[in-house]
Amino acid sequence: MTDSQTDVVRRRLANQYLTTRGLAKASDVVRALGAVQAQDYSGAKWALAQRTRGATDADVERELTDGRILRTHVLRPTWHFVAPEDIRWMLALTAPRVNAFMAYYNRKLELTPAVFRRSNAAIAKALQGGAHLMRKELGAVLGRAKIGRVSGQRLGHLMMQAELDAVVCSGAMRGKQFTYALLDERAPHAPAFQRDEALLELTRRYFGARGPASAHDFAWWSGLTIGDVKRGIQIAGRELAPIEIDQKKLWLSANARPLPKAKPTAHLLPNYDEYFIGFKDRSAFGQRLRSVKAVTGGNALMAHVVVIDGQLVGGWKRAVEKRSVVLVLDLLTRTTPVERRTIAAAAKRLGAFLGSDVEVRGLP
Repeated sequence: MTDSQTDVVRRRLANQYLTTRGLAKASDVVRALGAVQAQDYSGAKWALAQRTRGATDADVERELTDGRILRTHVLRPTWHFVAPEDIRWMLALTAPRVNAFMAYYNRKLELTPAVFRRSNAAIAKALQGGAHLMRKELGAVLGRAKIGRVSGQRLGHLMMQAELDAVVCSGAMRGKQFTYALLDERAPHAPAFQRDEALLELTRRYFGARGPASAHDFAWWSGLTIGDVKRGIQIAGRELAPIEIDQKKLWLSANARPLPKAKPTAHLLPNYDEYFIGFKDRSAFGQRLRSVKAVTGGNALMAHVVVIDGQLVGGWKRAVEKRSVVLVLDLLTRTTPVERRTIAAAAKRLGAFLGSDVEVRGLP
């Protein structure tokens, strides 16, 4: 099967529920995508909502509070949203690679396996019985347990290890502060996956929601080795279908939905949105600008982006004023009247998500 870059973008938009009927709840989106990068908490909630049938910020927050969506370090050394029923097998599959990445920094901080065992035990004891504690509160717990210095990076690494060891995950927000809770009290126990079973399931989720994509894209997103990725593709067999783009082999689910009828679309995507962060090669959505600098590293990676018909056209940021949210656009190319109307519609959707009027600035 051959395809074009335009069709690749259209397929990805559809498979990620950006141009097809959204899912009922944010937790359904997390489950379908497998994991959603969530180091920018508010941006990640907006990423989920755009793939639903109209979820608001309050709706998404409620699911997080109730534990129907969990936030933890998994796949790569960064935060992700995951479903409670998926968190254990995902950690078992990907935490060893994250641990290998973190080993150098842990040695510099004098964090040994023995220290982690003691800190995990102290954290678990403090959280028993449904307690949800902030990081600084757990830092005090670890200080009393004589773990050593428990501030700054060292405390952050202690808490990340507790996540990777399946001791803790996100708890309910306390005001604007994050908390931790015992994973055993937030996520159901389930039969453990064999490694190949976990590889197959992650392969299905990745290519089902992000295809067409390459093996190297999957390796980047999952944090797994290219050998593991090729094994996952092999196990999937006929569940995946290959296509060729510029003599590169990409994969997508063999049961992928037909391409929807093309129509003008615009999306105000948050930083780290899975539409682009899920790929090592992001060139497909940089065809219009002939550049993807806005999402390829450094501080620029923090920018929210404006996407028209799946193509990067600029950035956006928001500021909260007395009576409304101000959306400031930085468009890097000319837009048509139809495109400007689709951007205005996307801004209206952002306002509905936030429960506020939105004033748009920078739209010609």
